[in-house]
Amino acid sequence: MPYAHIRGWGKYVPPNVLTNDDLARMVDTTDEWIRARTGIAERRIAGPGETAVTMGINAAREALHMADADPADVELVIAATATPDRIFPATACMIQDAIGAQGGAFDLSAGCSGFIYALSVASKMIEAGQIKRALVVGTEALSHIVDWKDRATCVLFGDGAGAFYLEADEEPGGFLAFELGSDGSGGHLLTGPVVGNSYEPVVAPDLSKGYISMQGRAVYRFATRVMGRAAERALRRAGLSVEDIDLFVPHQANLRIIESAARHLKLPMEKVYVNIHRYGNTSAASIPVACCEAVEEGRLKPNDTVVMVGFGAGLTWAAAVVQWPKEPGRRARSKPQSARSWLRGQRARLLSMRHRVGHQVDELLEAGLPIPPRSKSKTPSG
Repeated sequence: MPYAHIRGWGKYVPPNVLTNDDLARMVDTTDEWIRARTGIAERRIAGPGETAVTMGINAAREALHMADADPADVELVIAATATPDRIFPATACMIQDAIGAQGGAFDLSAGCSGFIYALSVASKMIEAGQIKRALVVGTEALSHIVDWKDRATCVLFGDGAGAFYLEADEEPGGFLAFELGSDGSGGHLLTGPVVGNSYEPVVAPDLSKGYISMQGRAVYRFATRVMGRAAERALRRAGLSVEDIDLFVPHQANLRIIESAARHLKLPMEKVYVNIHRYGNTSAASIPVACCEAVEEGRLKPNDTVVMVGFGAGLTWAAAVVQWPKEPGRRARSKPQSARSWLRGQRARLLSMRHRVGHQVDELLEAGLPIPPRSKSKTPSG
């Protein structure tokens, strides 16, 4: 039986930083008020031209580079996102085209739990022998759907993307267990924009349905109940206990929720990774970005047992128990590999261009327009 192992990881966060003091000039709030209630000091905001697709592409490329993997070998791309550029085509399809992958691609929507949901799908397909390589991306442009006049929500969210590249391996390890759950009866507690095919179209003057809406206290109570329990259930499925955890990587939504989950597990904060102060809540991007930074800071080491837990809109929750790779990625800093990565990128661009030309030819044929004939080379007369 093959096992699904993480071979590469990558992240992207926009360079544009929005601090609490910046927000205090936009709405009635203060740095002290935000920090005391959320633990957030600043967040990253997508700039002009930055979307879930573009940020996801950057994170995906970094994960593939980390693994020294050929994008053409990727058989599945899953994008976990609540903020796709469009309802369709899928964000994953656009990422697939940009990186030069060849297999299936689809989006998965489970709110802030989405990245773990997507990991469960990709890893189980690998374990079932359906595929050997997959790319899972969590990418969010939440600033696009935030009401910047709503103090209750605009202070919470930020933008970013993270990605894991997975491969099949006969060696036991990788993803050890998952715990997934949902309670749709609480769906109204955390909602996003109403879309065009809803029974409640967004029309002026009621544009409130075009933004994130949250009943904060109810979501807080829900999160403090499910975070620790989900982690415990996933550990039991893996045959492990809290004592086996080397690092706990929770969804970065609220520092007090994170601390509550740690207390439930009787886990010291030294074993909990927190970066909410830098990025706020980046939804499906939260956990992969945190894992990347934990590696960079030496908090997440080869062969560590990691527990990841998320909760979000749905209402949903998800936990995963993972054995981190024994090797810190395959990336070598040699010039041959840099050249190899560059060539792979050029091949992806040429492949995309060839496909686009094919679509354009089909459009011309459908419109009944003549296709310019190929120029014939003249043969010299003898």
